[in-house]
Amino acid sequence: MALMASPAKAMSLAEIKGLVDGETDQRIETLNKVVAQGDENTLVFLQALADDAVKVAGDKIWIVRDSLGAGKALDPLTGQKQDLPADAQDVVSNNRFRGEIETALAALKLFSADSGLRKQAIKALLKEHDASKLPLLNKALAQEQDASLKNLLQLAKAAAQLGDTDAGVRLSSAQRLAESQTPETQLLLNQRLSEETDAQVKAQLRKSLTAIEGALKTGERLGALFTGASLGSILLLVALGLAITYGLMGVINMAHGELMMIGAYATYVVQMLFRQYLPGYFDAYLLLAVPLSFLASALVGAFMERTVLRHLYGRPLESLLATWGISLILMQAVRSLFGAQNVGVENPAWMSGGIQVLSNLTLPYNRLVIIAFAAAVLIGMSLVITKTRLGLFVRGVTQNRPMASCMGVNTARIDTYAFALGSGIAGLAGCALSQVGNVGPDLGQNYIVDAFMVVVLGGVGQLAGTVYAALGLGLANKLLEGVTGAVLAKICVLVFIIIFIQKRPQGIFAMKGRSAEA
Repeated sequence: MALMASPAKAMSLAEIKGLVDGETDQRIETLNKVVAQGDENTLVFLQALADDAVKVAGDKIWIVRDSLGAGKALDPLTGQKQDLPADAQDVVSNNRFRGEIETALAALKLFSADSGLRKQAIKALLKEHDASKLPLLNKALAQEQDASLKNLLQLAKAAAQLGDTDAGVRLSSAQRLAESQTPETQLLLNQRLSEETDAQVKAQLRKSLTAIEGALKTGERLGALFTGASLGSILLLVALGLAITYGLMGVINMAHGELMMIGAYATYVVQMLFRQYLPGYFDAYLLLAVPLSFLASALVGAFMERTVLRHLYGRPLESLLATWGISLILMQAVRSLFGAQNVGVENPAWMSGGIQVLSNLTLPYNRLVIIAFAAAVLIGMSLVITKTRLGLFVRGVTQNRPMASCMGVNTARIDTYAFALGSGIAGLAGCALSQVGNVGPDLGQNYIVDAFMVVVLGGVGQLAGTVYAALGLGLANKLLEGVTGAVLAKICVLVFIIIFIQKRPQGIFAMKGRSAEA
């Protein structure tokens, strides 16, 4: 790793010995000394200490790495590779010294040519607030050209000076740290407040803490809203397919969750094929997984409708029992093919990580993509139902089957197409769910009840109601969780839905027209 600073005086043999032998306080004192004047060789040796790759044989000290070859070691003073003595012993470091080494490594990375490594190093020092690192922080400040990193360095310096003997320096540090709105800074200021004796500094510490607490609460509230929107988008994806099979066709499909599961496993299979045969294009596997997950679930749904459900239209209890039996068959089939254990579906690189909005609020890319994906599926489904010939036939058959048949519509075929469409959308929901959790045979069971609640609450057959209900339930769940806990939040939402349906059985949006009156 190249350092931005010019190399300083290399470590002496006495300093190296001071790092590997003696009392912990003495080793830490030596460590602070070599870090302050450290060069690239210092960084290499400290990394070896952190990795337990240093051995001692008499007066000689060695760095041992697998890359050097069997029985070979590196002399940290000369950098030459030599034979490792047979009597070489491991260097033992306790947890306290290991922590100091990690901080020292972070400090040395302040001078890395990589701005990302410098940022990591500054954040690590901001958490440690070690006054002994002030010379390094000043040196890094003098060299840093990036304005944002320079501001972070100022905050790290303020954290290190918070325990200074000069009250004016402590006051200035407390003022500056109000900008660092992180839980670690909040803890640091609270610790300092309990020790502070100067009244003016105490007042500033309280003022800074108030500012940080306000920012953290804002982040928590925004985080809860985002998590609720994310859950709502997942519920929307799950419920969209059910809005067709149950809302439009009136089939109580208890196998809807298993159709989602098929979409998730289709995504898993595509991922494995890409990993084995097209590893260079792995990040693009979702582009193929999305249509295949739709197709796999749609084909299974069409087969269900053709073989079982078409004989049970108008008989809700029988269709419920039949689809429940099919769900058990599908779960057992997946267990037989893939095993009972969950399988992992890896996010592509472009869906890993997130956007740092606030110090305690990060928006994960995979959740953002799922929200956008749910919106795209919703728009696509709406266009299919309202703007296409298939959508016209589906609406005609579901609203007045005898009249549609008299007009020459093949109602049996339309039933199959409609059920396959709803099943395919369930497969898309499974594909999306595979990106935020493990995939297993019981995947669908976790969402089927919520999906029915969304459709019933929104109004049977009402697409707009499904959207409002999904987002409303998602937000209500996450906002209540912060107050009541996860279990009680679920109970409160369920009680609300029961009361709402009692007062308004038709849901948020009632179906209008002759079909509703019939």
